[in-house]
Amino acid sequence: MERTHQIQQLYNMVCNAPRGASIQLLDMPQHFLNDEMDNTVPHVHTFYEIIWFQTDGGFHTVDFRRYNIVRNTLLFISPGQVHFFDNPMQSRGVIIRFCTDTMSGADRTEDIFIKYNMFNTFDGEPLYTVSDATAEALDGIVGRMREETGHSDAFGHQDILMAYLKIFIITVNRHSTQAMAHRLDEWRPSHRLFVMFRKMVEERMTSMHTVKEYAGKLNVSTKTLSNSVIECTGKTPLAFINGRMALEAKRLLRYSNMTGKEVAYHLGFDDPSYFVKFFKRETGFLPSEFKTD
Repeated sequence: MERTHQIQQLYNMVCNAPRGASIQLLDMPQHFLNDEMDNTVPHVHTFYEIIWFQTDGGFHTVDFRRYNIVRNTLLFISPGQVHFFDNPMQSRGVIIRFCTDTMSGADRTEDIFIKYNMFNTFDGEPLYTVSDATAEALDGIVGRMREETGHSDAFGHQDILMAYLKIFIITVNRHSTQAMAHRLDEWRPSHRLFVMFRKMVEERMTSMHTVKEYAGKLNVSTKTLSNSVIECTGKTPLAFINGRMALEAKRLLRYSNMTGKEVAYHLGFDDPSYFVKFFKRETGFLPSEFKTD
């Protein structure tokens, strides 16, 4: 926990609220008028964030990808993702923020799919688009959440807010057009295996680098795991692992004061020279080139 905190502090800007199990509803652009943070500067959060753009206009960058914003687009931002607005005052819509505590300990299949399919999807795009009818339904859910925020001392307050939040997320999942080539089905065993693999990569990428290690921890053969990951992503498990590690390296090189050698050791490379070769192969850049680009 302490080392994670130290790593997070190396990013240019880190916002630590909300804390605990809280949920926040913020209106755009009104929120930005009083926000001490410059949202046009790349930054990370320690919480989950859903940004619902209700009008066309502008761009939003997430993990080095620039997205054109159209009406009723939703971005699902995970803790640690680097993102920023091009012009926050141009944005109209709603931001929903909630602490990682609300997603901790999820062991039901549906909860795991929410956490590791709609969020934490570095291999895809965290972008969803909904119809006017679905937007109207989502607006109703947000309205009920706003009403509940006025009853913070009432019995079951956080449980009700969490229930509304889950209904909101599931509604987006059911009725959106997702910018992802491979849509997952929670009832297919191969897709469920892939989501568990994605979860494990997020948790252990700095200590586990081989397909054999992940297959062993998931109690499946390397062939079964390979078939699952290829079916869901079009990539081999090793390509998936390497891609996630390369993204983390890019985040730390560009947005922290860590040296290339420090990034290598943080990601579990014993030999910094091998990390240089790895990063060049994955990104086309030397670590020093990417850091100063």
